[in-house]
Amino acid sequence: MENNEIRNYLSEINKKLDLIVQEIDFQKKHRQELEDLKEDLTRVGKNIYETAVYELEEVHDYIKTGDIYFLFKKILRNINNLTRLFEQIENIRDFIQDFGPVSKELFVDIMHKFDEFDRKGYFKFLKDISKIFDVIVANYSKEEIEDLIGKVESFIQIFKKVSQQETIDAINNLLNSLIETKPILQEKVSFYKVYKELKKPEVKKGILFTLEILKNFTEFQQKTKFKKGE
Repeated sequence: MENNEIRNYLSEINKKLDLIVQEIDFQKKHRQELEDLKEDLTRVGKNIYETAVYELEEVHDYIKTGDIYFLFKKILRNINNLTRLFEQIENIRDFIQDFGPVSKELFVDIMHKFDEFDRKGYFKFLKDISKIFDVIVANYSKEEIEDLIGKVESFIQIFKKVSQQETIDAINNLLNSLIETKPILQEKVSFYKVYKELKKPEVKKGILFTLEILKNFTEFQQKTKFKKGE
């Protein structure tokens, strides 16, 4: 009976010793890992320190320790603003990713439209217009160009009057009349024929109309000279 108790007691002691040995091995292994980590961190820290010293050597005359503390506190005070800034950057990145396919389609449409403009001759027209401006710049002084710009309003008013339907119809009728009466210039005309034409009402109206035009033109010329003080 006593032998059994002794064996059991020794067995318990062996189990505890095994646990102690395992714990010692674990602690030894853990301590070794810490030592290895310490050595690695020491080497890395040394390299970082040496690199920092080398890199900061060029700027040590331009920066002070207080400036670094001030910058660090500035960052801490604006941490919320920096967070919002990063969120905005992320939103912009997401927008660019979403807009990418659309921008490609838009670019293709723009290139097709440019190709259409080129086939229709728009770019050649603009090139020819630029040549006209080159001629103006080369042949007119700055003062003359400024004077021409000042008269643009007058040109616009003339264009508005010419573009009215009544004016267009009158010019068209005048051109048709010139075309229709051109053969008469090749005929021999006697004074009697002229006298007969002068008796016609439409000829009298035409002469009166021409005289009124000359009268109004003369009056306008006189008013213009008066305004200019000539």
